[in-house]
Amino acid sequence: MLKNLFDWLNNNGIKFPGDNLFQFITSRVMLAVVLSLLISAVFGKKLINYLRKKQVGETVRDLGLAGEQEKKGTPTMGGLIIIVAIVVPTLLLADVSKVYILLMLFATVWMGLIGFIDDYLKIRAKRLAQQQGINYKKGDKDGLAGWFKILGQVVLGVAVATTLMFNDSVSAYREFTGTRLPANAEVKKPKLNGKEKIFIKADEPVTTIPFVKSHEFNYAKLLPKAIRGITWLLYVLIVVFIVTAVSNGANITDGIDGLATGVSAVIGIGLGIFAYASGDIRFADYLNILYIPGIGELSIFIAALVGACIGFLWYNSYPAQVFMGDTGSLMLGGVIASLAFLVRKELLIPIFCAVFLVEVLSVTLQVSYFKYTKKKYGEGRRIFLMSPLHHHYQKLGFHESKIVTRFWIITILCVVFAIVTLKIR
Repeated sequence: MLKNLFDWLNNNGIKFPGDNLFQFITSRVMLAVVLSLLISAVFGKKLINYLRKKQVGETVRDLGLAGEQEKKGTPTMGGLIIIVAIVVPTLLLADVSKVYILLMLFATVWMGLIGFIDDYLKIRAKRLAQQQGINYKKGDKDGLAGWFKILGQVVLGVAVATTLMFNDSVSAYREFTGTRLPANAEVKKPKLNGKEKIFIKADEPVTTIPFVKSHEFNYAKLLPKAIRGITWLLYVLIVVFIVTAVSNGANITDGIDGLATGVSAVIGIGLGIFAYASGDIRFADYLNILYIPGIGELSIFIAALVGACIGFLWYNSYPAQVFMGDTGSLMLGGVIASLAFLVRKELLIPIFCAVFLVEVLSVTLQVSYFKYTKKKYGEGRRIFLMSPLHHHYQKLGFHESKIVTRFWIITILCVVFAIVTLKIR
C-alpha cells in the first residue's frame, strides 16, 4: 500500500523525504524483514499470553518420547503470528496491484484458514471431553476430515495453475538462440553487456530443468501433439499434486520444536534468490534462466515470510513457548509450493524441500511396510523405530535440539545446491 501510495504521490508531483526508498526492491526487502521480525516479537508475545489465558493448549499423545510430557498445555495455533507477520509487511511494502502478490496473499490466508479451522476443531473436541468428564486422548478425527484439508489444497493448486496459465499479467521469456523467429512471436530485445539479445515469450507452461544446458521444459511435450490442447488440464493436475504434497510434508515435519519453522525460513531464502534473479533480465541472462517480468516483487513477500519464520523461532525454538499448529504448517507448505511454481523452479522442489520429502517418505514407507508384513506374516514390522523420521532419531536417543539443528544444516546445503544447479549443466 505504501509503495502504491508513494507511486501515486510521485505521479502527481508530490514529494516526501525518503519516498524514493520505496522505488527499490532491495530496500523494501530489508524493510519487510525488519517489520516482520518486529511484528513477530510484539504480536507473538501478546498472542501467546492470550492463548495461554484461554487455555488453548496442545494435547500430546503418549509416544514414549523424551520430554514429550513437558509439552502438554503449550499454546498452539501460533501460526497466526506467522500469517500476520507476512500479510502486514506485504500489504504495506509490496506492489499489491501485481498478480503474484495477490495470489500469494490468497495462498497465505486461505491455507492459514484451513489450518485454523482444523486446530479450532481439535481444541473444541478437547474442551467438550473435559466438560463431560471424559479422559481426552488426541485423535486424528478430532479436526477437519482429511478430505476437507485436501480440498483446500486442491483449491490453492487450481488457483495457482489457472493464474499461471490464463492471467494476462503472467509471462515468461526465454533467450532465443535460433535463426528464425516463430510467426507472431512476442519478443524483448534488451542490450546486455553491449550486445543485443532476443528473448521470446513462452506461450505454453514452461519450467526449469536442473543439470541440463538447454533447460527450459515445456509441459506440452508430455502429451501427444493431437491432444496438446488440454495441456492446461495436465498442468493443473501437476500443480495440485505438488502443492498438496509439499503442504502435507510441512505439516508432518512440524513435530518437534523449531524444525518446520527453521526449514521453511531457509527454503524461503532460496526462493527469494530465485525470484529476484528471475525478475531481473540481466541475472536471468547470466544464469540462463527464464526471465519473468514482475516476479521480483515477490521478493518482498518472501522477505516477510523469512522474517516471520525467524521471529517465530524466538518463541518456537526449544523449549517451545508456542506451537504453530496446522494453522502455520499447512500454510507454509502451501506457500512454498506455490512460490516454486511462480518462479518456475518446481522441479527443484525435491532438492530444496528434501527434508519435507524425506519426512513424508518415512511415513509412507513405514505404513506401507507395516501393512505388507502384517498381511504376509500376520505381524506388522517396521523400518524405522518411529515415523516421521525425526521421531526415529528421538528414539535413538538424540536430543531434539540436535535433530533440528542438523536438519537445518541439511536444508541449507540442499538450498545452496539447488541454487548451484543453475550453473551446473
